[in-house]
Amino acid sequence: MSELKQKHCVPCKGGVPPIKGEALQTLQDELSGNWDLIDEHHLQKEFRFNSYREALTFTNRVGELAESEGHHPDIHLAWGKVGIETWTHKIDGLSESDFILAAKIDDLLTSS
Repeated sequence: MSELKQKHCVPCKGGVPPIKGEALQTLQDELSGNWDLIDEHHLQKEFRFNSYREALTFTNRVGELAESEGHHPDIHLAWGKVGIETWTHKIDGLSESDFILAAKIDDLLTSS
């Protein structure tokens, strides 16, 4: 089980480089939810549901999680699916907080 979901996102003030290369792969390997690593820049995943209501409920849960962690992904809601993209905007790339958030988002599905 990933230890990422036990951690909390840390606000980024900028001025630090995004994570690249082998370190990205190590963090991605800790995720159990098949997140796509796009161009070493952001994480992306699509979640499928049986209805718009289920997708909306999940979207709202992700929004509450994002607020509590202080780290906000892009969320795309459509009938029966929710797309999530996350990266650290201040550094225009990935930080550990993106992986923490991804692990916590996956945990929303198992903890409902």
